[in-house]
Amino acid sequence: MPEAFKICPGCRFVWPARADFLGDPDLVLIGFQVDLTDPHGGLFLFNHRCGSTLALPVGPFLDLVGRPPVAPSLRGTPQCAGHCLHRSDIDPCRTVCECAFVREVLQVVRHWPKRRNG
Repeated sequence: MPEAFKICPGCRFVWPARADFLGDPDLVLIGFQVDLTDPHGGLFLFNHRCGSTLALPVGPFLDLVGRPPVAPSLRGTPQCAGHCLHRSDIDPCRTVCECAFVREVLQVVRHWPKRRNG
């Protein structure tokens, strides 16, 4: 039996594949927890209808957009809007920064079409 994409820690609901997870209307993307030492080491945060919060690493979502540009970090510079520093800020970043690529992935996840139940 293949491994599930994610299992809810609260109600034990199983999402067999990433598309099932992203398309579930009972999940809401609530934020992103950045890893300031590794742009791809952050966590996407979701709330499930059962009341649980799920944290998923960026890795399983990186293929949703093209290859990241090679860019330096702009954190702490005047060009940085500080999106990554606020967990509930899931808006895109318009800078050319090593972290902006993950913000692009975040937008794909955020706007994934939800399937209708029934």
